[in-house]
Amino acid sequence: MKETKHAAADPAARAAMHEVMAAFEAFKAANDERLGALESKRADALLEEKVARIDASLQAAQGRLDRALVDGRRPALASEGRLIVPDERKAAWDGYLKTGASSLMMLEAKGLSEGVPTAGGYVAPPETERLIERRLQMSSPMRDIATVRTIGAGVFRKPVSTAGIESGWVAETDARPETDPPVLALLEFPAADLYASPAATQALLDDAFVNLDEWLAAECEDAFAGQETEAFVNGNGTNKPKGFLSYTKVADAGHAWGEIGYVASGAVGDFDPIDPVDRIIDLIYAPKAQYRANGRFVLNRRTAAKIRKFKDADGNYIWSPATAPGAPATLLGYPATEIETMPDVAADAFALAFGDFAKGYLIVDRAGMRVLRDPYSAKPYVLFYTTKRVGGGVQNFDAIKLMKFAAS
Repeated sequence: MKETKHAAADPAARAAMHEVMAAFEAFKAANDERLGALESKRADALLEEKVARIDASLQAAQGRLDRALVDGRRPALASEGRLIVPDERKAAWDGYLKTGASSLMMLEAKGLSEGVPTAGGYVAPPETERLIERRLQMSSPMRDIATVRTIGAGVFRKPVSTAGIESGWVAETDARPETDPPVLALLEFPAADLYASPAATQALLDDAFVNLDEWLAAECEDAFAGQETEAFVNGNGTNKPKGFLSYTKVADAGHAWGEIGYVASGAVGDFDPIDPVDRIIDLIYAPKAQYRANGRFVLNRRTAAKIRKFKDADGNYIWSPATAPGAPATLLGYPATEIETMPDVAADAFALAFGDFAKGYLIVDRAGMRVLRDPYSAKPYVLFYTTKRVGGGVQNFDAIKLMKFAAS
């Protein structure tokens, strides 16, 4: 099981945390006032506007907190105050990035090249690759909740048992008839190419105080994270990972292996107007018990804004903001992960998901990241055509359930 360690929050994160908590308290007070007006049939447009304005402030505060946490968790290549002894391999790599002058012979001798430049460029050192992967782990929400595996081939194949071994009861002297073998399925997760071409001026490359590994990782971070997150949710599996919303979806009562089960929200394009919380509870109990212990919700911020206004039968808000920097918000006691590529609430949309994503979704990273230095295509800028190979797909169809915003 993946272990998560929280470092001590910096002052910016703590300040943003307090701002989120204060905004949520103000939101609850304004929403209570709005609900009271509705119950007394005194609907007030000003109250609706006030709630919407406070909700927007809450989302902005949450965004500042998320950015502060990501900035605080980004890794540094070297510790301050510690003497870093340069090695020949790193010097060869820096020379290639700065001037492109390192010969292929030298790069091969330092283990930085695979094949020839026309076959895709030079393989980045392990330190640079790990730095980019760690940055992606911090900025990609799906990488934070799914299982991530590094592979050495272009396709990862995983056999799974779709029907267990049969068994039965017998007396001490009864015959033991042969049972049917388990039913196995072979899941394949091909790694597709993901690329970015960050540009730099020669002046930037010549600056002795610029850490080129850090710069390259930062430039690739947003580009890779955005493309990956979209693919992990909605990708069609053609030259990209297959998103969990791209599999066949059926009502959970008729769910079979290879399909994602769903429960209905009770209303077309919205939550049930009478018992929305009950439908969310139905979604929680759609997976089997072993997948609820580490279950979490996945939704976008607009869906979260709707759910923030719901109360349970005792009048308590079912949404709770994070209680500490680095901790997630919770919905009915389960963590909630905001992923912006999740669809909005609309007719027949699957805008809310719940389950154990660590058991349900697998991300595969092909070891090795290529960088091709191109000083010609966009003169006077130098392009760094950076390629990594990544795949993904559902590995356990029982672990993830969806809510369909429909009457049934």
